[in-house]
Amino acid sequence: MTVPWLTILGLIPLLGAAVLCLPMKQVAKGVGLAFALATALVGFVVAALFTGGANLSESVPWIPAFGASWSLGLDGMGLMMVLLTVVLTPAVLLAEWKLADTSGGGWGARAFFGLVLALESLSLFVFLADDVLLFYLFFEATLIPMYFLIGGFGGANRSYAAVKFLLFSLAGGLIMLFSVIGLYAESTRQFGAPSYLLADLAKLQLDPNTGMLLMLGFLIAFIIKAPMVPVHTWLPTAAEESTPGTSVLLVGVLDKIGTFGMIKFCLYLFPDASRSVGPIMIVLALVSILYGAVAAIGSQNLLRLVAYTSVSHFGFMVLGIYSFTTAGVSGTIFYMLNHGFSTAALFLVLGFLISRRGSAMVDAYGGVQKVAPVLTGSLLLAGLSALALPGMSSFVSEFMVLAGAWSREPWVAAVAALGTVLAAVYVLLMFQRTMTGPVTDQVREHITTDLNGREKLVVVPLIGVILFLGILPQVALSVIEPTAVATLTQARVTDPVPLHGKEAK
Repeated sequence: MTVPWLTILGLIPLLGAAVLCLPMKQVAKGVGLAFALATALVGFVVAALFTGGANLSESVPWIPAFGASWSLGLDGMGLMMVLLTVVLTPAVLLAEWKLADTSGGGWGARAFFGLVLALESLSLFVFLADDVLLFYLFFEATLIPMYFLIGGFGGANRSYAAVKFLLFSLAGGLIMLFSVIGLYAESTRQFGAPSYLLADLAKLQLDPNTGMLLMLGFLIAFIIKAPMVPVHTWLPTAAEESTPGTSVLLVGVLDKIGTFGMIKFCLYLFPDASRSVGPIMIVLALVSILYGAVAAIGSQNLLRLVAYTSVSHFGFMVLGIYSFTTAGVSGTIFYMLNHGFSTAALFLVLGFLISRRGSAMVDAYGGVQKVAPVLTGSLLLAGLSALALPGMSSFVSEFMVLAGAWSREPWVAAVAALGTVLAAVYVLLMFQRTMTGPVTDQVREHITTDLNGREKLVVVPLIGVILFLGILPQVALSVIEPTAVATLTQARVTDPVPLHGKEAK
């Protein structure tokens, strides 16, 4: 490509963040939204070029002494994450249009919009990086704007939540650094010169012990990022204390780096080691599915509840990855996309509700459907997506994950299916306790308006995407499946052959 579309895509929001460093008050939010929309436009151009067969890869030497390159590339999974990021960012900015001026830290909308754009830029480069060192640097850099988004805006305990998020994430990053250095040493030893290009590193011949150690460095970091039980505790705290928009970016975009990395780095670079830890990862996935769902049922804080549902959903994604089937891995990638939209809808609708009532506690509500029917309907649709109702895009991805798990071990799929039952429990209980029944005095006093035009502009596209991909999932799956097939080919696994007829006997 003569035009470096991928570099341009990542730099536009970073430029926007830099512009917002200039003194401006009245137009700061408009400028920030304009840069977010421009990024989305370029993202759609990139999607059109990719699906049209264009080669969008870019690679130039960066630090030759380390074997590092400014190498960016795009596959089906990366494209899904790019589109998710560029769509959710303007939605968050619109949703937080007023809250950013008044949220806890008093930093103002200019700081909030600038940090969101910086996070968008760094996240895009994470999903585009085809150089391990480049990936690692952007992986760590995303912590900076997110730390300030949590600590500078949100609830009374936002500083504690920000520090907890940072410590867990830094611990994972430091463990990953061990493996990044190890890849430098191994590539130097085997190639005669270091290289961090994924295409080169995939050719390394690693002995079992070395491969396992290097893979674990990446895997542990991704387990923390996802997050999975037992290193999940930072997420409910962060979601509870953050603004709803920050939680959308944290859970909808940033945490996807965990499952994204498992596929792109663990399975691709360390196939033997990944197959060896497969049974352990499946057990962890099942624990996360069930624990997250049960914890969500018991949560009394609405934002904390949604965070626990995400712990359960990430368990499904990891289950799909380590089922080592085309259906499972494709389902996981599609799940990553669908979860981003459904969780964004949940967080943002609940944010609109909380901003009116002034409380995130479940018992502060009751009978909201009688005073805010559009808000209630929006929450119901977002909740139905979270529980994977047929007709919603999440149903397709969850079904594929369970089908992939079933083809390997039917009992695993049976246990995981309990998570879908529990999902119905936590969603419907939450809806019943907050939206139905008689209108409480607190609700009647504080919730006097339904969703306004700006809020509808945020919610309607998100729900529209959920319904569209539920009806026509092949639009995304046709792009996703080649990445799943290529990953499993590199991991040297094939789909199990179904038994039928005499073979079944």
